[in-house]
Amino acid sequence: MMRQWQTLAGTIVQGYRVASGLSQQSPYPGGTLAMQWPHFLARGVDLRPYFLGTLNVAIAPHQVRIVKPEITLEQMAWTDAHDPETFSFSRCRLTWNGNTFDGWIYYPHPETKPMHVQRPDHLEVLMPKIEGIGYGDRVELSVLADEVQILPG
Repeated sequence: MMRQWQTLAGTIVQGYRVASGLSQQSPYPGGTLAMQWPHFLARGVDLRPYFLGTLNVAIAPHQVRIVKPEITLEQMAWTDAHDPETFSFSRCRLTWNGNTFDGWIYYPHPETKPMHVQRPDHLEVLMPKIEGIGYGDRVELSVLADEVQILPG
């Protein structure tokens, strides 16, 4: 079966900078993703090909709902600072400056995430390091129609 991609226009925006460890206020030295990736790997999700930080894509006026992600890791204990979290991942493609990159939507479930809840019109994506991409850059984000529902704005 051929999977159907849906494409949204988006803009790269600054997030909390906690995943990458760039925030001065982060309680997680080196960033949450650097701490999480060994736990993800132990459960079969290999993030080594990707930059250990998220790109935040604003897709307003749209919002999305992750309905059937390819991967969901339930109740993963990755830190002693708070209770375990649930994470879902859905494949995506980001097109910028004429180049397309394969990656993942990184979705910490808000009901298990104690801090830094994401806006409903922002998506966090994991991509390889993309030299030169920056805040305010326009991108296209393609998501799988059977995994991610696009809600009208």
